[in-house]
Amino acid sequence: MFDFTVTAASGSELYRDLAAALDSLTADEPDAIANMANVSALIWQYLPDLNWAGFYRNVGGELVLGPFQGKAACIRIPFGKGVCGAAAATLETQLVEDVYAFPGHIACDAASRSELVVPIVHQGELLGVLDLDSPLPRRFDAGDAAGCEALVRILAPRIVPA
Repeated sequence: MFDFTVTAASGSELYRDLAAALDSLTADEPDAIANMANVSALIWQYLPDLNWAGFYRNVGGELVLGPFQGKAACIRIPFGKGVCGAAAATLETQLVEDVYAFPGHIACDAASRSELVVPIVHQGELLGVLDLDSPLPRRFDAGDAAGCEALVRILAPRIVPA
C-alpha cells in the first residue's frame, strides 16, 4: 500500500526522507491513534539501533501509553517523572546520553541506555511525547533531536483529539 523512498543511512537526509514519508502516510488520515501507530512503525523500520519507538499521550494531565514498537512499556507516567515526564513538564526535548545518569529515570526496559523524548505541542497544548530508546549509550545526538522535532511538527496537527 505504501512504498516509501527512505534511502539515506544517517543524518539530515534520513530525517528529510522520514518527514516526507510521515507526511504522505498521515496527510489524509484524521484518526490520531492510526497516525501515531503508523509513525511509530515508520520510525522503528528506518531508524537504526532502537529498542523502543512510540508515543505517550497527554490524558488528563498524565502521560498514558500510546502506539509503539518494542517491548511492553510503562502505562502511565506522571509529568515530571523520568525522561518522558520531564519532556512533558518542561515542553523541551530531552536528549539523554546515559539514562542511568538521569535522576529519576524510569526503567521500563533495563536494556535501554539512551533516550530521546520530544514533546508534541499543538497551539500551545501538550498532546503527548514521542519517545525513542536505544540499547546503545550516546545513540542520539542534536541531529536526531532536530530531525524528530521536525517530524513532530508535521504530526502534531494530525493527532489533535476530536
